[in-house]
Amino acid sequence: MSIGVSQQSLPGLAARPTTRPTRRMPTTNGLSDLTVIVGPMKSGKSLELISLLSPLAYSDVTHRVYQSARHQRDDKVTSRSGSSLVTTKTMSLEPLLDDDVDVVGVDEIHMFDVADVEVLGTLIERGTRVVATGIDLDHRGELFAPVRALFELGPQVVTHRRAVCDVCREFRAVYTQVLDRDRAFTTRLAPSTPLPDDGTFSYEARCRSCFVFPTD
Repeated sequence: MSIGVSQQSLPGLAARPTTRPTRRMPTTNGLSDLTVIVGPMKSGKSLELISLLSPLAYSDVTHRVYQSARHQRDDKVTSRSGSSLVTTKTMSLEPLLDDDVDVVGVDEIHMFDVADVEVLGTLIERGTRVVATGIDLDHRGELFAPVRALFELGPQVVTHRRAVCDVCREFRAVYTQVLDRDRAFTTRLAPSTPLPDDGTFSYEARCRSCFVFPTD
């Protein structure tokens, strides 16, 4: 003789569902729909991106990190502390529209175009979580156009990081000084001109007092 226990006879024990449950969206490490991390050189932007996305490698969250192909210093997202993230180099973010992932990370967003930010807006509307990092102010001390376009998307989280000024050593650097042969690059180019990160120029983090603005 077999003894069976009816689920209905036990208080608080729900009956077994007759249909498959709806697939739960995987946890995304608390990420908002759009997280923006900006600041000057050497402010820890890459480290923050790595700390947000690296745990996803141990989860079921599908994710991919992209970096502008104009950035030639590294082949990964690399922080000065030595940690890194595998990245896909690209000149355009348009191919992301064919990707089906839960989270997209974009490094060096200031090196992309406004049209690329529009792609991110489309992904957000689809439900993709986006984390974008980059330098916010160009060589003129003005907002890069792609960064301004990011802000216009209404990010839920914005983190602005400061750095130690390479001149006065105070922890209040908000600008990135472009150097040409160790001298401040003072040629006034068009707004939002992305300068190459291939060794042609060097860069320093500088505060408002030490930053040299371009001349007319």
